[in-house]
Amino acid sequence: MNARLDSDYRAEALNALGDSEIDVLVIGGGVVGAGAALDAAARGLSVTMVEARDFAAGTSSRSSKLIHGGLRYLEQLDFWLVREALKERKLLLHKLAPHLVRPVSFLLPLQHRVWERAYIGAGVALYDTMGGARAVPMHRHVSRSRALELGPALREDAMIGAIRYFDAQVDDARHTMTIARTAARHGATVLTRTKVTGLLREGMSGQGPEAAACVTTQGPELMPDEHRGRVVGAQVTDVETGREYTVRARSVISATGVWTDEMNRMTGVDFPFHVRMSKGVHIMVPRERLDLDTGLAMRTEKSILFVIPWHQHWIIGTTDTDWELDKNHPSASHTDIRYILDHVNSILREPLTEDDIVGTYAGLRPLLAGAKDSDTTKLSREHAVAEPVPGLFVIAGGKYTTYRVMAADVVDAAVRDFGTAVAPSVTEHLPLVGAVGYQELAADVPGVAHRCGLPAETVEHLLGRYGSGIADLLALIEANPELAQPIPGAEEYVGAEAVYAATHEGALHLDDVLTRRTRISIEFADRGVEAAAHIAHLIAGPLGWDAETTEGEIARYRGRVEAELAANKAVTDEAANAARLIAVA
Repeated sequence: MNARLDSDYRAEALNALGDSEIDVLVIGGGVVGAGAALDAAARGLSVTMVEARDFAAGTSSRSSKLIHGGLRYLEQLDFWLVREALKERKLLLHKLAPHLVRPVSFLLPLQHRVWERAYIGAGVALYDTMGGARAVPMHRHVSRSRALELGPALREDAMIGAIRYFDAQVDDARHTMTIARTAARHGATVLTRTKVTGLLREGMSGQGPEAAACVTTQGPELMPDEHRGRVVGAQVTDVETGREYTVRARSVISATGVWTDEMNRMTGVDFPFHVRMSKGVHIMVPRERLDLDTGLAMRTEKSILFVIPWHQHWIIGTTDTDWELDKNHPSASHTDIRYILDHVNSILREPLTEDDIVGTYAGLRPLLAGAKDSDTTKLSREHAVAEPVPGLFVIAGGKYTTYRVMAADVVDAAVRDFGTAVAPSVTEHLPLVGAVGYQELAADVPGVAHRCGLPAETVEHLLGRYGSGIADLLALIEANPELAQPIPGAEEYVGAEAVYAATHEGALHLDDVLTRRTRISIEFADRGVEAAAHIAHLIAGPLGWDAETTEGEIARYRGRVEAELAANKAVTDEAANAARLIAVA
């Protein structure tokens, strides 16, 4: 099947939407929804996935970008969660996505003699020896002098020594989009900017089995048992045109993350669990600003603050605070930024300032809710699957690293009553688009560069983002050599990447390219404003934009940047939220 998600693909998919009943309808295009679409399609089922915004537009593009077991979960005695995540880390590194996931080292400074080294060292040793441990190098205890060699930026009096350990990192948005493309390659229909506005219910209010009704997003307060008809599909609206579609399915999966409670209201029944939102904020600073040869992981009063190497930058975060405001556009406030700076500066020789920050982002974790007064740092990162009404299967909670397990679990539940044998999950053995052939190409970067006439550093950059899919970008460059030129204002990227986002990766808007297909919006001090116009004109042709539409896309992006910068200056969450919503993307 074709994994080219261009305008023709979308038009054909929409034209066929609702033509016949499908096996599984997946609601939500984050990492779990994309994973569920791939899992079901790989079993030979007919699948459609719909996403109201863009692939990974919510939580799945705003994580710490780590594939990890979670050291702090060991302290919470979540051994099963850690073991499961470490197994997935190994799969992603070596089989499923070696082009997107790579090892990263961290230095964990120690501040107390004897007991802390023994206590934390025992935890890290357990971390190394649990499932999937051999995927990365083993940890090492290091002296203070050795720690300062690895991290000259660190204050000498900030530690008595350290432990160096390894985990893995990923571009979360690219990874999620690649899962969706892999699902399309296996026959799934994957659509963005298609919003579910109601659920189709069969057998409601004494209706016969052929009758169905639509329960809209508002839904009733609570529906009595006799009115709880089976969910047999959904009403879907194409956000781009306003056209409505009726999609019938044998099972419907909701993988809507922090929007799970909205799905609850749509059903009109009480779910067996609820989701509570925890906001996590990160900042980006230039790589040269910190003299470090490794990442950092420092314990705070609540959790762990990371300093993560990210190409030419450092990602620093995260926070963990309650959030009850806008779910589409969570905002980083000045208070969040100061919290991060104050904590990281406690171990740095030369403190970072707000002027060093080139980007910020905020994401919402969907945590399975405990008591009302629970601290979000203690709520469960484990996942749960439920069937609150017949035919609707809801998955919530979990962590990014274990998306594949979550997807398999919810698909298992969704097909259990199909009446015919359905194959078990095979995604453990299924490399993502770009994985096959990547390692051979990565071992011959000079040769590839010589054959295609590009600098070796450009080839290395493209391989690390597209894997063996680099062939498609080289074809674009061969047809138009100008696309090999760096993008003005975002020179780490070349023009072919912007075009490819529109011709192969399902990008429909300028924001999709600047924020998720690339990470220009958080990697450059102007948040991508200079690059925006150039990219808009590159993708205007493939997306069929006229001059007015192109200028409108540029203006909307600039307005979004202004709103986010204003939010970063606000002291409270409420003020930051209000500032950000002035320009809703």
